[in-house]
Amino acid sequence: MHLKIGIIGGLSPESTISYYRYIIDMHVKKYGNLSQPEIIIYSVNLKQYHQWRDDDRWDLIIEDLVKISNNLKICGASVGLIATNSMHKVFDEVQIKTDLKLIHIADATALDIRKKGINKVGLLGTKYTMREDFYISRLESQGLSVIVPDIAEQELVNKIIFDELIFGKFNEDSKQKYIKIIQKLTKAGAEGIILGCTEIPLLINQRMCDIPLFNTAKIHIRTALKF
Repeated sequence: MHLKIGIIGGLSPESTISYYRYIIDMHVKKYGNLSQPEIIIYSVNLKQYHQWRDDDRWDLIIEDLVKISNNLKICGASVGLIATNSMHKVFDEVQIKTDLKLIHIADATALDIRKKGINKVGLLGTKYTMREDFYISRLESQGLSVIVPDIAEQELVNKIIFDELIFGKFNEDSKQKYIKIIQKLTKAGAEGIILGCTEIPLLINQRMCDIPLFNTAKIHIRTALKF
């Protein structure tokens, strides 16, 4: 029986497009045929989610994510992906209220990193992902040591995400700023870098860096395909 993948997308649309493309490309690369997985995408109102987040109304975010997860289940999804790192802040609250099996992006990423024998990682993402405990503690619970950029660099990384990447703008200057931050984390002892925002891999890729980069979107998808 072929299982269907449900994606909660629109957070942002740019990364959701990459999720769809990654799924198709990974499947074709592995099997070389046209029997791609069936995919159901529910694209949310990004502005509404940003407003709820800024107003600290995570209860409304939870309510909406649960409703969407249940709708994906009704449509036949067997497994679900919240196609963004920062909204995993409420992953546990959503999972307990829906029958749809969801895959935690940080859990999948930590497992992938540990398999490669890496213990200390640098983390890039939105300022919420880099500063709050919900993501870092999940990584640490699986034996990883996590370092993040300083506050000024966090603001810069965050600004590029929200002013450029979510709108599909990829500037060379921003790319070089990210690379410098990655180099600084490497000097601080990072053995790998987590691209902990699903838009960052649209700007930065492994060819640009000597240190291993962990594309959380691709890892998330590989885990779903294995499921």
